[in-house]
Order: sequence, then C-alpha cells, then structure tokens
Amino acid sequence: MAHIDLHPLEDDDLDAVFEMMRDRDAVQAAAFTASDPDDRDAFEAWIARQRSAPDVACLVVTENGGFAGTIAAFTVEGDREVSYWIAKHAWGRGIATEALRLLIAREAERPLFARVATHNAASRAVLAKVGFTEVSRDVDFAPGVGREVEEIVMTLVPMLE
Repeated sequence: MAHIDLHPLEDDDLDAVFEMMRDRDAVQAAAFTASDPDDRDAFEAWIARQRSAPDVACLVVTENGGFAGTIAAFTVEGDREVSYWIAKHAWGRGIATEALRLLIAREAERPLFARVATHNAASRAVLAKVGFTEVSRDVDFAPGVGREVEEIVMTLVPMLE
C-alpha cells in the first residue's frame, strides 16, 4: 500500500497545485472552483490569501513522497471546514480517504463541515467513509461548470463516549 502523508504547502508546490486545479475533469467534478482556472495571477492571489490567513491550514498530500494533491482546514462564519483536491493521476486509489483521515486526526474541533457538488459521487463517498453525514443541500452558481449546481453540506460530529 502507498504511504500517504501531509506536509505544509511550500513555494515549490505551487506549480503542481496550479496545474492540478486546471484539469478540466477535476474542475467539472469540483464545480465550485475559480471562475478561470487558467488565470495564474488570480491563483497566486488566492493562494497567498489562504497561506497568510491564521485560521487556514494548507497542506500538500503526498503518495510515496510524490505530489498527490492538497487538503485544507479553514473557518467560515465560525464553522471549521475541510476541503481537498486530489490530482487526477492519484484518483481511485484511496488517497483522498487516507489524506482526509490524517487531516481530521489533526483537527480537534467538531463538528467539521465539508461541501461537495451532488454530482461528485467519488468525493461524497470519501466523506462518508470517514464519517461525514449530510446535513443540508443548497443550489448555488458553480463557476467551474458555469451554471447552478446542487451542493451538499456534510458534517463530522463528535463521537459519543
């Protein structure tokens, strides 16, 4: 089995992250993405904001030491959320699930929240495997697909003793 690890996002990772987030299939699946995934300046500004925010943990996912994606934890309106983006070459091998397990082990706060486009069955499955359950749905404009998309809000609640 592959060794999955997380490490802080470094400057050397930015080219791989930008390329990953431009993949058309991934943008379609994620839906709620940058309005123009090919805009490097917008990407640089966005990633700089994320990296400088005190409540954001931006991490790189590695598989056997090689780049496999990103994962993050951040706060939105008082709620702690998680998000991940796995590079297409690493899809379908359990990397997202293991990376999310590693992240939630580091994040003590509960509940944790995650958002996923309804049509993204693979990401919904990852969240369910680690214990997230659906709490609500909403329809909003998704720049990655250029139309309104249903989004599911999922939560990971504290374990009962």
